[in-house]
Amino acid sequence: MASRAEGMTGLEKFNRIGKGMNVLFHLIFILIALVCVVPLLVVLSISLSSEESIRQTGYHMIPTMLSTESYSFVIQQGTMILRALGVSVLVTVVGTVLGVLLTTSMGYVLSQSNYKLKGLLTWVVFIPMVFNGGLVSSYYINSNLLGLKDTVWALILPLAVSSFNVIICKTFFKSTIPDGLIESAEIDGASQFRIFFSIILPISLPVLATIGLFLCFAYWNDWFQSMLYINNQDLYSLQALLNNLMSNVDALAKNASSMGVSYSMLVATMPKETARMAVAILIVLPVAFAYPFFQKYFISGLTVGAIKG
Repeated sequence: MASRAEGMTGLEKFNRIGKGMNVLFHLIFILIALVCVVPLLVVLSISLSSEESIRQTGYHMIPTMLSTESYSFVIQQGTMILRALGVSVLVTVVGTVLGVLLTTSMGYVLSQSNYKLKGLLTWVVFIPMVFNGGLVSSYYINSNLLGLKDTVWALILPLAVSSFNVIICKTFFKSTIPDGLIESAEIDGASQFRIFFSIILPISLPVLATIGLFLCFAYWNDWFQSMLYINNQDLYSLQALLNNLMSNVDALAKNASSMGVSYSMLVATMPKETARMAVAILIVLPVAFAYPFFQKYFISGLTVGAIKG
């Protein structure tokens, strides 16, 4: 080992980690992983417990009395759950596609050194990342000025573009796309739209996956926009429905008449705590299954261009 260490030079020697530090890093990462995984396991355990056992013994990592009544109850509310799921899927798909298109196009324009308004627009993008206009002004613009209240666009447009994502795209294009590639396309007579869609985007898969994943998570997990702009329950997303469930049982009880069930009977028989956790699990599963497929591009999209040699 000593001879091997002596043979190391430059960055290889500088980046060498001792055994003790390597063990410490592993312990830290295991602890962080447990902090992330344990709450999810507790939620899963509660969703698979009976309502009676929750009332008697509280929450446990391992269910004291297994029951699938919460999932059966959620399945019975098929109309409302499916409608909210459809809204979430629609908002996530449309918002992600629109957000990726707007963010990458803005980042590409700002990465061009010959663009005359580059400096001004860079500040226009950067300043909102540090200072924003506040909730009142954004609500007034989205609700009154743009008329988005109680429309599905109120769930899409406010989250479509963020300064952080634009800066990631700008850095990626600036450090990865060679100027000669763009210049040769311009000499061949290609327009800027043709260059962007036919040349730039096909070789920018890492940043597309990174921004897409950011936007997908943001749209799928968002409930705040629904709370601000949506009064029509038919436009509630799955997350907004869960938020209502966490607060009270009225979100389901108000729909009792459409299901042929009386309000009092529904409130008396519904599995309150376990049903909430079952909906939470249903929300988490799609993202948990989708992330491994994007992880490779997600990591490369964040790290590429970080160090220029």
